[in-house]
Formats: sequence, C-alpha cells, structure tokens
Amino acid sequence: MLALYRRDLRLGLRAGGGALVGVLFFLAVVATIPFGIGPDLNLLARIGPAILWIGALLASLLGLDRLFQADRDDGSLDLMIVASDRHMLPLTVLAKCLAHWTGTVLPLVIASPLFGLLMNMEPLAIAATALTLLVGTPAITFLGAAGAAVAVALPRGGLLISVLILPLVIPILIFGVSASYGAAADPQPFLQPFFILCALTLLLAVVGPMAAAAALRWSAD
Repeated sequence: MLALYRRDLRLGLRAGGGALVGVLFFLAVVATIPFGIGPDLNLLARIGPAILWIGALLASLLGLDRLFQADRDDGSLDLMIVASDRHMLPLTVLAKCLAHWTGTVLPLVIASPLFGLLMNMEPLAIAATALTLLVGTPAITFLGAAGAAVAVALPRGGLLISVLILPLVIPILIFGVSASYGAAADPQPFLQPFFILCALTLLLAVVGPMAAAAALRWSAD
C-alpha cells in the first residue's frame, strides 16, 4: 500500500495541473460570491464557512475521473484487479484514494484560510473551517472512488461521477458547515457535528473502497 501510495502521488504530481486547477476553481467560487450578494462584509463573514465548504466540495469533484482512468488506459488497472484478491483490492483502492487526496484535495485545505480572509471571516471561524475540511474532505474522496469505479468504463464518465456523488455528500457538507458555524457562534455546538463528521469519514474509509473494489471487479467482468 505504501509503494502504491508513493507511485500514485508521484504520478499525480508529475502530471501536474490537478491541484492548481482545483485551487483556481475554489478561488473562482469564493471570488464570485460577493458579486452575487453584494459588498456586505457582515453577511460574507456569516456565510463564509458554507461558501468555503461548497467551493472545496465542488473543486474536489473535478479530478475524480482521473482516479482510475490512467490505470485503465495503460492496463495496470486490470493487473491490479487480477493480482489482488477479494480482501486486498479495497486496500489498493484505499491507497489510491489517499494519494489522490494528498495531491489534489489537500492543497484546497491549505488554501482555505487565505480564502477565508477574502470572506472577512474571524480567525477562529477560519481555523474551524480549515479543520473540518481537513477531516471531512477525505470522505468525499472515498465516496468519489465508488463513483469513479462505476464510471471508469463509460465514455465521458466525469460528469456522471458528479451526478452520482453530489447527492451522497450532502450529509458531509451539513455536518462540516455546522461544526464550522459552531466554533464561531456560542449557542451552536462544535464538538457534536465535528465528531459526527469524523465518524462519517472513518465509515466511508471502509465502505467507499469496498464499494469501489466491487464496481471495479464488475466492470472488469
């Protein structure tokens, strides 16, 4: 798993463009919101965590179609499916998910505090939002792996991945935004939605790779 993680991370960084495109798309979402709602700094500060979460969510979906596509094109995906038994293939998918998250989604988390300043957010709200993104975005990748595995054999499967995954990530978005608001607003709790977000990520770290492995075996058959 460690060798596969290093290989996929190296290939992703060598290909280039994925992290930069995601960050630029994230910036585009954040920068266009003030034009839509007006220059109300207090309103921007209130909705800032939700805007950062929505921008990060949409940017995370951009590169999911490349999760298995390159391996399918060069034939290495078939070798992984044949060489891995029923229990090892989900671990292979897990390693690929972690490499994809590190190379593509982690830059979004790193950039989120800077974008929070653009939304006139308080430092505590910025830190809480960045922490929830750090914990919650892996769950989006694990879910996206299942969608990418379903669409890997289909033409123009990138759009299909977004259609399949977007409704399923709504609970992640709800608890991530709730925890971010709870850190800045005293009446709202922070720990309860944050712990639920952590639990969702741990659950999907198991369910997502298993579902993706089953879909990959089905597509290979």
